[in-house]
Order: sequence, then structure tokens, then C-alpha cells
Amino acid sequence: MSTVAIHRVVVNGLTFSRVPFIFAFMVLAVCAEYRHSLALALAAGVCMFISGITDLLDGKLARRWQVVSTFGKLADPLMDKVFFIVSFPTLLWLMGHQGDNRTHALVMLVFTVLYILRDQWVTFLRAVASAYQADVGAMWLGKVRTALSFPAAGLIYFYLAFHRDLPSLDPWGIGLIYVIEGALIVLNIYSCAVYTKVYWPYMRRALGVK
Repeated sequence: MSTVAIHRVVVNGLTFSRVPFIFAFMVLAVCAEYRHSLALALAAGVCMFISGITDLLDGKLARRWQVVSTFGKLADPLMDKVFFIVSFPTLLWLMGHQGDNRTHALVMLVFTVLYILRDQWVTFLRAVASAYQADVGAMWLGKVRTALSFPAAGLIYFYLAFHRDLPSLDPWGIGLIYVIEGALIVLNIYSCAVYTKVYWPYMRRALGVK
């Protein structure tokens, strides 16, 4: 196998490794909640961290080794979506199971729904635009949103997993979490608007509207 082929395998392997690690996070986080195990909670956090860091490493290595590909451009955002679809509902479940802050659970519900809807809408826009040979690569705004989402998920989980054993986290801890979630809700709405504006000409063509 050539060096280029090996580099491609490594990059694609990193991209797809996001999935098993985020599912491992989900399983460990649920078990940690039922057992009230700090060790399992820490292991869950490590799995989430590894899953998130692969998003940084795969793209960086692909550019360094010059193996950026159309397959990678499509696979990477798909793996990001899997991360969001697994991690955020898991966080929402943890809030519901703990049941000590209904307001936070409601904010997280809005947060999660907006994330999933935004991703589905942007995927649809890209699919329409690709029919007209448009550049459907990720925009800088989408990259910023994704880059911020991984550490945000980690911080939210840290708070949920440890705030009962570390009373000093409150009340400033929940305040910080609200700020993070609120900022990402706004960023999601803005990102959705920007992508819609950019791809709207292709939507008009697809709809036959001049």
C-alpha cells in the first residue's frame, strides 16, 4: 500500500472513529448516572473528548498530507451529525433523569431540536445546490459552530455529571452553562439563515422561480 493510501486510511479512520467513541460516551454516561459512579462519568467524558478531538485531527492531517477528498468532505459532516444526534439527547436524558432543574431541561430541549433541524435543513440545501454543481463545502460559520459545539457538549456533561458532588459549581456553574447554550442557540439560528441565503438561488432554480 502506498504512503498516500495509508494516509487516506488513517484520516478516514479518524473521521469514522467519532461514532464508536460517542456511542461509548452514551453508554458510559447512562451507566454512570444509574450507578452514580464518578469513575464511569470520567470515562464517559474521556470518550466524548476523544470523539470530539477526531474532528480537529482528521482535517488537519488531511491537509498536511494532501489527501483532502470529496469523500472526506461528505463523511466529516455526517460524523459530526452523529455526534450531535447522540450526545445532545443523552445530555437531555441526564437532565430528565436528575429532574432537579426543569428550566435547564427545557432550554436543552430547544437547543437539541434546533441543532438537529439546522443540520437537516443545511443538508437539504446542499443536496439541492449540488445538483447545479455548486460548491457545497462547509462554510467558515459552519466550521466555527462545529468547533464550538464539541467543547460545549463536554462542559455541559461535566456540569451534569459532577455538580451534585461538587456543590461549589453552583450557582455560577449553571449560569455559565446557560450562557454557552444560549450562545449556541443564537449561532445555530444565524448559521441557518446564512446557509439559506447562500443556497437560496439554487432553491429558486429547483422550484422554477425566476
